[in-house]
Amino acid sequence: MRRLLLLVAAGILSATSGVRAAADGYEDARRGMLEAVRRLVADTRVETGRAALAPEVMRALEAVPRHEFVPSGLVARAYENRPLPIGHGQTISQPYIVALMTDLLEAGPDRVVLEVGTGSGYQAAVLAELGARVYSVEIIPPLAESAKRRLDRLGYRDVAVRLGDGYYGWPEHAPFDAIIVTAAAGHVPPPLVEQLAPGARMVIPVGPRFAVQHLLLIEKGHEEGEVFTRNILPVRFVPLTGDH
Repeated sequence: MRRLLLLVAAGILSATSGVRAAADGYEDARRGMLEAVRRLVADTRVETGRAALAPEVMRALEAVPRHEFVPSGLVARAYENRPLPIGHGQTISQPYIVALMTDLLEAGPDRVVLEVGTGSGYQAAVLAELGARVYSVEIIPPLAESAKRRLDRLGYRDVAVRLGDGYYGWPEHAPFDAIIVTAAAGHVPPPLVEQLAPGARMVIPVGPRFAVQHLLLIEKGHEEGEVFTRNILPVRFVPLTGDH
């Protein structure tokens, strides 16, 4: 069980989502990925409190063509339940981690979600498949540009990508119904807590660089100053970068 918990990570179906994922030659690989995710969810149910993830989350994971979000040399491994490098020292997160973090957010149709760390755009696409409006911030210029092009090409119109330091959020579109951080911070960024709407959730890995961190679920109460934190499980993400 300890081996399973040291997870390495980066980070409502629309009418067209089934078209994106259907009959693309990856059906068997995609089914294998979903089954691997289900098994790991069951194995970590004591830690996460989830014996299974919401059906709509699993459908969103199935709908997104993950092979479109990895480098061309890694397409054959796109549906393995593991993180993969995407260049610039970054990774596309393990499908299990993407699914778990998405499930913890409880981000459904018409919810406004901030993502810190766009990467290749995969996590944003999964959230968009749920019907969320996603504002995603990426600090590495080539990744921000390529993610914009990729998401546009694949038809994810409800994702906006901005180049910037996600530590400070995206104040112009706050408050957010949910915030997801796909890189490990040394502490919970105060600007992100401020930009959470009352009753909203944030999922963020917190801990030292290149070591075991903790995936936290943070909920903002309806009373001023109320913040509740739950430790979900140990993870290992690439670090959040920037001048802070």
